[in-house]
Amino acid sequence: MIRRLFFYLFILSIPAFLALSAWQSSRYGDLERELKKLEKTQEEWVENNKRLIAGIAVLSSPDRIEHIARNQLGLQKKQPEEILQIAITRSGGMADE
Repeated sequence: MIRRLFFYLFILSIPAFLALSAWQSSRYGDLERELKKLEKTQEEWVENNKRLIAGIAVLSSPDRIEHIARNQLGLQKKQPEEILQIAITRSGGMADE
């Protein structure tokens, strides 16, 4: 009697294991699709970052900044003899004394 019970349990467990295997395969496929989607998103972000870094390099070049300063803002580079440097030293006493 007990042998027969174990036999029936064994027979009934086979479809359960097959269903579990199918569920795991389905879940694996879902996770694999999600991973590919995330990898594609990451690749797009990396490419966008590369474009932004290249844009920063172009916009912050010294030649470009000097061109804008001279031509658009009307600024001129001063010669060293035209620059007056003032050194401020702090004394230990009060300013009102």
